Amino acid sequence: MPGQFEELYDKYHQDLFSFLYYMVNNREQAEDLLQEVYIRIFKSYGTFRGKSSEKTWLFSIARHVAIDSFRKNSGWKKRIISSFDWNKNELKDSSPLPEEISLKNEQISMLYTCVDKCPIDYRMVLILRYIHSMSISETAKALEWSESKVKTTQHRALKKVKQLMNELTMGKEDYSGEQKII
Repeated sequence: MPGQFEELYDKYHQDLFSFLYYMVNNREQAEDLLQEVYIRIFKSYGTFRGKSSEKTWLFSIARHVAIDSFRKNSGWKKRIISSFDWNKNELKDSSPLPEEISLKNEQISMLYTCVDKCPIDYRMVLILRYIHSMSISETAKALEWSESKVKTTQHRALKKVKQLMNELTMGKEDYSGEQKII
């Protein structure tokens, strides 16, 4: 197991971290959740049957860890909404993440702002499909959904992001999510 665990770590560590980071928008919390993911992987690797790819299996575990974390905190929907710092687009850690570097582009920043405003199901699908380039089938397995639910959620998520992007570009809102006074 140690060699296999190191191989999984080397192949998927950055992807798992970025998935959790996008889910919680907090570097320290994402690191803590990633530790929990590794504990669960280590404990359950012997039960992995190979019915899905390792990547799908790992993202499924990461998804469950994130949802468990939200549930542990009372009022998890309120916590998700309140965890966003609309006035600052920076992490407490001074070393920049690759995501921070790419956010310097205004359009990418707007896109991430819009994705952050989406409901959790929409965000999960967008992250897995477009950031981690998972297929619909892989996304369905990772989320334990049907493929049609992934397709429907993806369609609705893209429609929501488009609507939010239009609102931002038309000047209805600023980056903080607050209404502008015109």
